[in-house]
Amino acid sequence: MNAATGRSNALDRFRAALRESPPLFWSFLYFFCLLSGYYVLRPVREAMGASNDVLTVFPQAMIDFFARRGMPLREFTLQVLFTCTFIIMLILQPVYGMLVSRYPRRVFLPVVYGFFIATLLLFYVIFDSGLPGRGMAFFLWITVFNLFAVAVFWSFMADVYSNAEARRYYGYIGAAGTIGAFLGPIITRSLVERVGIANLMLISAGFLSVCVVCVLRLRLWAVSREQERRLVSGEIPMGGEVLAGLKLVLREPLLRWLAVMVVLGVGVGTLLYNEQAAIVRRLYTDPAASTSYYATLDLAVNALTLVVQLSLTRLLMSRYGIAPALLIPGFAIILGFSLLAASPLPMMVAIVQVVTRASEFSLAKPARETIYTRVGREWRYKAGAAIDTVIYRGGDLSFVWLHKLLSAFGSNVVFGAGLLVAAGMTFGAWRLLREESKLPSERAAPAVPTGASP
Repeated sequence: MNAATGRSNALDRFRAALRESPPLFWSFLYFFCLLSGYYVLRPVREAMGASNDVLTVFPQAMIDFFARRGMPLREFTLQVLFTCTFIIMLILQPVYGMLVSRYPRRVFLPVVYGFFIATLLLFYVIFDSGLPGRGMAFFLWITVFNLFAVAVFWSFMADVYSNAEARRYYGYIGAAGTIGAFLGPIITRSLVERVGIANLMLISAGFLSVCVVCVLRLRLWAVSREQERRLVSGEIPMGGEVLAGLKLVLREPLLRWLAVMVVLGVGVGTLLYNEQAAIVRRLYTDPAASTSYYATLDLAVNALTLVVQLSLTRLLMSRYGIAPALLIPGFAIILGFSLLAASPLPMMVAIVQVVTRASEFSLAKPARETIYTRVGREWRYKAGAAIDTVIYRGGDLSFVWLHKLLSAFGSNVVFGAGLLVAAGMTFGAWRLLREESKLPSERAAPAVPTGASP
């Protein structure tokens, strides 16, 4: 079979999937616009975190406060940013819990995206005026945006699709996000030096506005699926405790191993990210140049992600379940960190970064998200969000300070520790699969009540 025939067959399969599942088009458009909007801004976040201009990143009062205590912020930029991010997550988690407990899906989903659109317009003003400390404000905002907006997306998809449908269609939906993630850096790389960083905020806000339209359209199919399968309706408030998500994670073995896998996966990424940031800080002094570098890296990640999604993800998950999609990334990362521990060259760091992120986006993330199609809404919206926000950022915070300690002993030690973390993540994936096998099949349990254990 030649390449043209392969592409034609893949396109025919996608068209057939669109015909048999009308909500797939809106899911495709939704995730495409969501990640396009995010990836337009992600290089700006990375450039702010790696900036040598401490006044761009932090307010003057904060710089003076730490200087008087013998702690120059220039040397602790990422550590301070990640610590503040975790604190914000702790504050916002009960706010999110209150939203999903007290308001129906038709209210809290548009509210979440409406909030992010409004704040993007505010950041347009902040960057246009060159306000000191804009880097820190934006770094914290976009981290919260990425976690909450994407967590809400996948929770909503579990309302729209059954488990069998998720295995067939999540690969296509993930590919839509990857195409959007591919477009975002291209827009940034093409425009940032011509129109400036501030105008990128308006472009991203436009993409998020389309997401709101998609939410309103997909809600119709979510309601239909719930009625057909006698599931608890998402059109009424979920109720329950504001902090129920964290309590579920502590109580349920499946959620605990999901959390373990996420935390250790974050650890691998954080150790690699910080080492890479140190390299960028040495090589690039101009924010626009470092933004362009990160955009190039994002393009490489998204190109590899798209290839895997179109060639492997759907095949593996529809034929063999989620096990290969969870375990293959672990083994790939173990190999990559083994090479880095032996030879931590800058080019090798970039290559392993691309493989690590691409395997997470194309395989591990879709595989984990299919699990939520077989559990109650409180697990999806509360426990899932708790794992993707507070627990995720708790792992980030722990490993960013661990990196500060290990980096004093050199890159080989950092990557040696990363190798151990990657091995732990792979073990966590194996234990998660054991717990997932205990879930009842969709046929055996067509209706899982809200908040109930599966």
